[in-house]
Amino acid sequence: MMSMQKAKATLKHISERLDLSISTVSRALKDHPDIAEQTKRKVRELAELMEYEPNAFAIQLRTNASRLIGVIVPEISGFFYHSFIAGLEEEARSWGYSLMILQSGNDPEREAANLRLCRLNRAAGVLVALTSATTDLSQFERTAESGIPVVFFDKVPEGREFPMVTMSDTEAARLAAEAILQSGTRDVLAIFGDIGLSITRKRLIAFREAFAAAGMESLLAIRHAGSREIARSLTLESLSGEGPRPDCLFAMSDEILAGCMKAVQQSRLCIPQDISVIAISTGFIPSLFEPEISYVQTDGVSLGRKSFEILHRCFSKSPPVGDWTVSVRLVPGGSLPNGRQAV
Repeated sequence: MMSMQKAKATLKHISERLDLSISTVSRALKDHPDIAEQTKRKVRELAELMEYEPNAFAIQLRTNASRLIGVIVPEISGFFYHSFIAGLEEEARSWGYSLMILQSGNDPEREAANLRLCRLNRAAGVLVALTSATTDLSQFERTAESGIPVVFFDKVPEGREFPMVTMSDTEAARLAAEAILQSGTRDVLAIFGDIGLSITRKRLIAFREAFAAAGMESLLAIRHAGSREIARSLTLESLSGEGPRPDCLFAMSDEILAGCMKAVQQSRLCIPQDISVIAISTGFIPSLFEPEISYVQTDGVSLGRKSFEILHRCFSKSPPVGDWTVSVRLVPGGSLPNGRQAV
């Protein structure tokens, strides 16, 4: 037996039921002052009863005022982007905007295709976290020149005239380094992300500078991992190698932390007796372990809200230009032997 799909209510349906012209119904729904209040009430009541929904695309074409925001991220699987989208969506919805979320898969060509899709859908603006391989920003420049503002967040370009919103990456790395230095560790394995990303370079420079300022840069062994599996492999190699075993692990992100912790478990090491651990994280993965992992918190929800605020300001006649950062904080767990853990 075939199911009957309910026909979508239109202005014509409402006008026929109330014996009014379509223009009268349209103006009544827009609360036009020329329409009597009694007529407005009848139209609204019937529109609600018939579950009438205005054609958003038609309104957009007529008013040139889109309520759609394009969001392009490398992938949504990470906890950070989950929390970012949650904060962004909450803020956008409160202003009457909807999100179109697209994944680039860390592929510049797919990223460019997603950007074209945002233009085709007449997005009001676009928020972008770049892939590690993106070097050509001409597509983004053309998009901005066409009247669609572009704001970069988290993974951003360097030296370009675009609004950019990031976590306080320099401060995050400095706090983590200081916590390690105060813990009295001797050999530190620090695993950072893709060196092609500005976020990695910022965190790496600040981390090294903190150790250099303390005269302890010789303690560091720096590695780079583009995925959780590579982080696991690098950590396992360092823990089981012939040289001195590191007594402290630093992970630049949640994805890297997940790989590091799997290697620690495979090596049957106890935290913090055999090895101490600290990361830059949203806080979810550190909470999965006992003792909980110490971390510098990067709040994706706050970054999402701030990113919308900057994009929304771009819709004005005087759009902002510059960089904005969201603050971070150290959250002590039980994975460092002393120092900051006593806070």
